[in-house]
Amino acid sequence: MTPLVHAEQAVLGAVFLDPGQLGRLADWLRPEHFERPVHAALYAAMLKLRSQDHPATNSAGDGPVPLAWVTDTVQEATHHVPGLTAVFPHLLVSACPRPENAPVYGRMVLEGAIHRSVALHADRLHQAALTDRRNGTAEETAHHAQVLSDVLAELAHRWGTDPRPVSPPDSVAPQFVPPQPVADQALANEEFLLGCLASRPDQLMDVVRWLRPDDFAEPGHQQIYRALGALHHRGEPIDQLTVLWEAQRRGALVDNTLDAERVRHLCDPLAGGGAAEYVGEQLVTASLARTATSAAQQVRALAVQEALAPGQLIGYALHALGPLDDLRRRWCIARGTEPGSALSDQRASPTSAQVEAARSRSLPHRPDTDCPPPPAPATRHLARPAHRSVPS
Repeated sequence: MTPLVHAEQAVLGAVFLDPGQLGRLADWLRPEHFERPVHAALYAAMLKLRSQDHPATNSAGDGPVPLAWVTDTVQEATHHVPGLTAVFPHLLVSACPRPENAPVYGRMVLEGAIHRSVALHADRLHQAALTDRRNGTAEETAHHAQVLSDVLAELAHRWGTDPRPVSPPDSVAPQFVPPQPVADQALANEEFLLGCLASRPDQLMDVVRWLRPDDFAEPGHQQIYRALGALHHRGEPIDQLTVLWEAQRRGALVDNTLDAERVRHLCDPLAGGGAAEYVGEQLVTASLARTATSAAQQVRALAVQEALAPGQLIGYALHALGPLDDLRRRWCIARGTEPGSALSDQRASPTSAQVEAARSRSLPHRPDTDCPPPPAPATRHLARPAHRSVPS
């Protein structure tokens, strides 16, 4: 049994022992944060009974817990998890070290839910990117990239941290994943675009705002596009020789990325004559799907690292999505659309109590010395166990 399952059992056991603890959890811990369906059903039942002013949830916590609290919760949960018996709550109670530490156990449950949510949306982005790469599209990739970004921001607010990109240290950064092979058609589009720009340099004005060298999959094509951009920026003539000279000045011929014959061939004025803007949009589309594949793999690798605190995971994941966010913005510019937010209307800032509860630390609450000891077990009541002493 994993520590996360123990935490889920502990927080539910704490609420069974002390229904008043539900008031410290209800604002920020939700049933969907529980991994096991039976635990989610029980917690949802507790929240529903609380919303209906169940007598146990209104008690001051200084007396025995009515047995009806247990039976009513189980009965409500069986609507979603058939076969649940009254024995199961007693197993949860025995798994709770201290009922007053319920917010800390709830924080552990929320932490596990954050890792699962990030991994789930990273997988969806990865599948969408693979599909779009095969189809030559990027709509689903852009949608799931936006959803993942919004989910990270929402989780950051729920956890009580700032959704800020943070570069992970080398010990945490995901291992490099070799890029997948690029289709021949994509390389042909890149060559055709370079020919269009070399034969009609005025078309650079149509693409330089949103097309970047990294959008080319082939390193040699990236160097030629850089050379074309540099010549255009300086207002110098663009032809086969000037591009070759600029590529040489940038070291592209020294490291064998390119050779003179290839540069002259790609910049042949007879090689291109189409609309650069249309072909450039296809390049950005392919680049978006390609970059999303890599970014999703990085985020997924971070999400499965259970040692990462939620704040770290969110910051590192946002950093991995940084290049994708910029590329998605440029893709929208190329298509004449504006990027949107899938969850911005649904997300709201948490209350101060929410943040305080979510950021609780694993420090046991000191029991009030003036409080009387818990009552002895009764025949028709679920008694609270006596507090265990903490070894020094």
